[in-house]
Amino acid sequence: MEKTWWKESVIYQIYPRSFNDSNGDGIGDLKGITEKLDYLKDLGIDVIWLSPVYKSPNDDNGYDISDYQDIMDEFGTMQDWEELLQEIHHRGMRLIMDLVVNHSSDEHAWFVESRKSKDNPYRDYYIWRPGKDGHEPNNWESAFSGSTWEYDEATNEYFLHIFSKKQPDLNWENPKLRDEVYKMMTWWLDKGIDGFRMDVINFISKVTGLPDAPNPNGKKYASGSEFFMNGPRIHEFLHEMNENVLSKYDIITVGEMPGATVEDAKHYTGHDREELNMVFTFEHMDLDSGPNGKWDLKKLNLLDLKDNISKWQTGLNGEGWNSLYLNNHDQPRMVSRFGNDKEYRVESAKMLVTFLHMLQGTPYVYQGEEIGMTNVRFDSIEDYKDIEILNMYHEKVIEGNEDLSKVMESIYVKGRDNARTPFQWDESEHAGFTTGEPWLRVNPNYKEINAKQAVNDTNSIYHYYKKIIQLRKNHTIIVYGDYELLLPDHETIFAYTRSYENQKLLVVTNFSRESAPFTLPAHVELNTPELLISNYEVAADDITSFDLRPFEARVYKSKIRYGKLPLK
Repeated sequence: MEKTWWKESVIYQIYPRSFNDSNGDGIGDLKGITEKLDYLKDLGIDVIWLSPVYKSPNDDNGYDISDYQDIMDEFGTMQDWEELLQEIHHRGMRLIMDLVVNHSSDEHAWFVESRKSKDNPYRDYYIWRPGKDGHEPNNWESAFSGSTWEYDEATNEYFLHIFSKKQPDLNWENPKLRDEVYKMMTWWLDKGIDGFRMDVINFISKVTGLPDAPNPNGKKYASGSEFFMNGPRIHEFLHEMNENVLSKYDIITVGEMPGATVEDAKHYTGHDREELNMVFTFEHMDLDSGPNGKWDLKKLNLLDLKDNISKWQTGLNGEGWNSLYLNNHDQPRMVSRFGNDKEYRVESAKMLVTFLHMLQGTPYVYQGEEIGMTNVRFDSIEDYKDIEILNMYHEKVIEGNEDLSKVMESIYVKGRDNARTPFQWDESEHAGFTTGEPWLRVNPNYKEINAKQAVNDTNSIYHYYKKIIQLRKNHTIIVYGDYELLLPDHETIFAYTRSYENQKLLVVTNFSRESAPFTLPAHVELNTPELLISNYEVAADDITSFDLRPFEARVYKSKIRYGKLPLK
């Protein structure tokens, strides 16, 4: 397996609006990030991924870009950004930018021109269609509720928007548009950035004809995802992007790809494919959703998680590369979702990072997870800012008269604002995030959970993350070792091995608040094992059989003893 710096890196995602406010306007900014770089360097971070900081009217918090080559006023200036890049590189870290080219803002100059007339030179930069029988061109449902089509009086046609109506989809069938995108990407790479995280990049190729989606339940709108996820020309477009831009730089590329399977990912990330380095899969993020989607809450079954993680670990081994994550700006906090954010918050946060970072792939840390930040329960819908939450609430409560408490519970568990509450730096007002009024309320638990407390406590989640990240740098097996699942039918223990050359790792994690007895399977041979890390004090006892405490994690390293075949 080819060794590369991006396989060996740990990436930290910053959501700039909520990270650190340097000027007291209640909104995080670029200077605020620069102020905290030493904190990230101390944690052991190699690469910073910056969520969008481009010019934007902020209908979807920066994922609606009105100028790809300028900085959002609230975040600062291009000079601030250049200073940030310089300071990141000065500390030996790298920077990757968010690339959002499935859609732009409706305030982008291209779209302003496009909607003027049907023969405007920019008309074909977007996807326009006449209505059908007095209605939208098809029945697709937007990711943010309602139709994916918006009527525009000026030309008596509809434009496509998979997301908000202020995020019209770009038309990748147009080679001029693609050329503009490649020029813009080259411009940023020439400024010195170290790669891109590509927003819903597998949406850029749509099925010709944009047909109606199957609608067996007779709903007003139906998911048309099969017609725009992993579409017919997606590999052609990504290969062209690689050939024209990406291949000319030593960079990291990761594609956000809802609906991508392991087989898809092999094609996107295969070493000989010349497309991307890795993808974000969403399959494990959907395991606690019912048949009606994200807001239909379902308890996670650990066996489902084992099946899914194992499928990706073995499927991409030697053929592609995994991204490892349990939360980000679009997902709830991992300790609240997969752990226990009350009495076992510290133990379960440590267990989860052990489980994740010992897998094969490049790990992503989302801001605040390293101090165990949790989901939030605001009393009123007025306290939420996310367009997805607000649209869903309007559709279900205002229009649909659904039970308010049930809808609010869905928001508490799955809402994106869980991840977007301001970073909790210390116990001072607004958690030290701002001296002003924060754009989104701070989680009230900031007096107990904050970075200042975590940095000062050597037993904190933060210091455990430092150890885990350092282990990855010191032990090649953690990056490159082969994966094997153990105890596939155990309902609370997730255990696996990693094997590399003459070494073996044993990773044992308990996903439960109850104790669980662990017995090493007979075929796993460990020779004088060394305890690398654990989230509880561990005696030097027999490792073939022991009791795991609530949310306990242990990692052992051993040499493989040759000359004796395991029993079949």
